[in-house]
Amino acid sequence: MRRSRIAAAAWCAVLVLATIATAAPPDLGVLVAGRRLALERMAPPDREAFEARVEAWDALPHDESGLRREQYAAWQALDGVDRALLRETRRLFDTLPTADRAALRERFAELTATEQRGWLLGPRLGADYAALSPLLMQVPPEQRAPLLAVLRVMSPAERADLAVLAYRTPAQERDALRRALLETTDANRAAWLRLRLER
Repeated sequence: MRRSRIAAAAWCAVLVLATIATAAPPDLGVLVAGRRLALERMAPPDREAFEARVEAWDALPHDESGLRREQYAAWQALDGVDRALLRETRRLFDTLPTADRAALRERFAELTATEQRGWLLGPRLGADYAALSPLLMQVPPEQRAPLLAVLRVMSPAERADLAVLAYRTPAQERDALRRALLETTDANRAAWLRLRLER
């Protein structure tokens, strides 16, 4: 049951991330001094489309625009592998019958808010987010990108071992655990995890 729940959520993670390109905030930076010329040089159809996007964006409720900004930032933070996986999954998702897509959306809606947010980390980490959440909470900003990069190259078995280790580690020692993890290399990480788990 858990496996099918994760599979359904993985499909629906695409709804969270792969639609972001069309739901992204308009490049409002084009309107600041020094870039206004770019807007003026746009062909009329492009300028009209941009202005329509700005108008639609401005009409969104504050919560919705905030969520879309968060989703867009998540998309920007994904690496090429995750983006490719999401694009392919989205392509397959779009071929499903309408009823199947609706059922997957419903199953995704049944996930906790924490599980849904976890999918913002992409298809490789989304399923592991809940288990890794003790390690991912209160991460210093300078550690976030390096930590996610390490987690993405770890195997599912290594992430499972790390999740056990994170739960065993008292909250006040998790920062040290993160720093130690970041000091590992791809070659020695599995041995490091085994050694820590055997303590």
